[in-house]
Amino acid sequence: MSKEIPYKIYLEENELPRQWYNVRADMKNKPAPLLDPATHQPASLEMLSHVFCEELAKQELNVDDAYIDIPEEILSFYKMYRPAPLVRAYCLEKALGTPAKIYYKFEGNNTSGSHKLNSAIAQAYYAKKQGLKGVTTETGAGQWGTALSMACAYFGLDCKVFMVKVSYEQKPFRREVMRTYGANVTPSPSDTTAVGRKILEEFPGTTGSLGCAISEAVEAAVSHEGYRYVLGSVLNQVLLHQSVIGLESMAACDKYGIVPDVIIGCAGGGSNLGGLISPFMGRKLRGEADYQFIAVEPASCPSLTRGKYAYDFCDTGKVCPLAKMYTLGSGFIPSANHAGGLRYHGMSSTISQLYDDGLIEARSVEQTAVFEAAERFARIEGILPAPESSHAIRVAIDEALRCKETGEEKTILFGLTGTGYFDMVAYQKFNDGVMTDYIPTDDEIAASLAKLPKMD
Repeated sequence: MSKEIPYKIYLEENELPRQWYNVRADMKNKPAPLLDPATHQPASLEMLSHVFCEELAKQELNVDDAYIDIPEEILSFYKMYRPAPLVRAYCLEKALGTPAKIYYKFEGNNTSGSHKLNSAIAQAYYAKKQGLKGVTTETGAGQWGTALSMACAYFGLDCKVFMVKVSYEQKPFRREVMRTYGANVTPSPSDTTAVGRKILEEFPGTTGSLGCAISEAVEAAVSHEGYRYVLGSVLNQVLLHQSVIGLESMAACDKYGIVPDVIIGCAGGGSNLGGLISPFMGRKLRGEADYQFIAVEPASCPSLTRGKYAYDFCDTGKVCPLAKMYTLGSGFIPSANHAGGLRYHGMSSTISQLYDDGLIEARSVEQTAVFEAAERFARIEGILPAPESSHAIRVAIDEALRCKETGEEKTILFGLTGTGYFDMVAYQKFNDGVMTDYIPTDDEIAASLAKLPKMD
């Protein structure tokens, strides 16, 4: 018999996962390997170790071990803000008049304001353990950069952040949080790197993209002794670290006899979605349970719903390895929408493989519809959500209303990745009625895809 469900479900500290879960170990069709951009051969550990910390490069290539121990130093840091609550959205259910049960895993209870800290502290730990001076990275909305700056301050590492220019200008306070934690923050593309200058020459006046910022961060890492590049999404290592979200969610569900029918996450590069669904996906892959998984992406950057499954560069400057993923083309520059963390041209190779295998559904939503859902949620549930998370909220509400129409009593679980307190320019534009919905045309996407690398 299931227990009475409290408003917030907190696991005990001793129930915090002590291992990360690697979903690739249970996948029948493994994600395609990263390729050396020069030779088109699978990237070796030696090659990846020039860019990433060696231990992280090993995690990136590991497709066999289902569980990887979390070092005690990382567990100690996790205990500052984890376990995170699984919340029953009773007020939202009542307001919608739906028979559906709605739960969300809330990742905003830390100073960085998002789930990104789960991987930031792990990557900073491995950098420190390797004896590095510092790390470089990119950030879109600034949540990853904020989390990494916190983690680097904790371990005494230098932190260089290339922030997508449109977000650098739209979200000055998140930029200042990074600087408060000691990070050096540069708007991207910039004239501080060769690849940045090249992008500025080709796209004068560009508002930037995550692909641009990645190129600059990689160049800065490989050209400075004692530095490595770290990434907040897309990579397998990041999905591995973020699996604590799904592991905690699953443990909380099991503890109270909750069985999700639908699991929803926003999708930009894949860190939140992958972290939330991976352990549940493992059960599905092993035939132990079945769930409906929905990835929600912005209509302005629809890599899953309108992209092509192909090998592509992970960055605009074409200096990173090639990854097989759903992509809009590495040169695709999304419109300056306000969900900066979702403005990436491609999708995690793991998520892409699961989607191609038909194990995940994908939906794209326009940003005005997203902000309508965000404000509705804020007024009803009392949390101001980040624009990225609000994509999942939009579809969770849609699913709950569909249950109202059909009378189905589904259980819906979605990921609330963080808070939107530094996204008030976006909320202001929505409230003033000047927010627009830009959707790329078929011709624009086709022109970008035409520049995909030619593979043998």
